[in-house]
Amino acid sequence: MIKVAPSILSADFARLGSEVEEIARGGADYVHFDVMDGLFVPNISIGIPVLKSLRRATDMFIDAHLMIVEPIRYVEAFCKSGADLVNVHVEADTPERVSASLDMIRAQGKKCGVTIKPATPAEAVLPYLDAVDLVLVMTVEPGFGGQSFMHDMLPKIEKIRGWIDVRSLPCELEVDGGVDAETAALVKKAGADVLVAGSAVFRRADRSAAIKAIRNA
Repeated sequence: MIKVAPSILSADFARLGSEVEEIARGGADYVHFDVMDGLFVPNISIGIPVLKSLRRATDMFIDAHLMIVEPIRYVEAFCKSGADLVNVHVEADTPERVSASLDMIRAQGKKCGVTIKPATPAEAVLPYLDAVDLVLVMTVEPGFGGQSFMHDMLPKIEKIRGWIDVRSLPCELEVDGGVDAETAALVKKAGADVLVAGSAVFRRADRSAAIKAIRNA
């Protein structure tokens, strides 16, 4: 079943708890929690204090996407602060330290994932594929909300979907960037099963209808 993970990067932070309540009532499956450090990506967003507050406000599954350098420094803290899944970029550290980060996440009893940016080839996920619960393919450059979907990422999604299926892995394939009711159909056809949507959900008055449109595209 297709899952929808609204990104709170596009939410109203003055009423974040209420915003998350609305997407929960609207049928969202995950809360996508984007963390930016101003180094790995140009922008700075939110971190551990906001995650702790959000965890107290909702029982929804929180998918923490760490767009930070050397995530090994913080993955344990994000797990302890309430993330259900912690996702690190393969480009953010050495392969050895990325693997160590995944080990640390699993040691906390949480799910783990890896993310790749648009310029990173699909093959970069192969060393981690058997060890993760989720692979995230960025279909925009990470760091900013509201960007246009990169159609040339579709073959990458298809390739990773093929590897997951051939190995019969219990690994979800997530897509983040420019996903709306139109592009959702493309990424679903390419093999994605978790769709991250920011402005396509939070900029709509009817959150339930927005989520349904993305899921059923």
